[in-house]
Amino acid sequence: MSNPEFPIGAKVRAIALPPYLKTAEPMPMLRPPDVIEVGEEGTVLDRRPGGFWGVRFARGAFLLESQYLELV
Repeated sequence: MSNPEFPIGAKVRAIALPPYLKTAEPMPMLRPPDVIEVGEEGTVLDRRPGGFWGVRFARGAFLLESQYLELV
């Protein structure tokens, strides 16, 4: 299964949630997954090492893997 590439600034939708969320801050913190909801839309901020995407949602910016996102 190939990981999709998302352009920076693209709108994406959360199609599933990981067991926890990692904040997209210089010192990332783990947050419970209920901070965002399945179906919530966000904006791609950047690509991070390890297959993660920085995505800005209404309640903050988080690092998510491609498998949890789809283009809107």
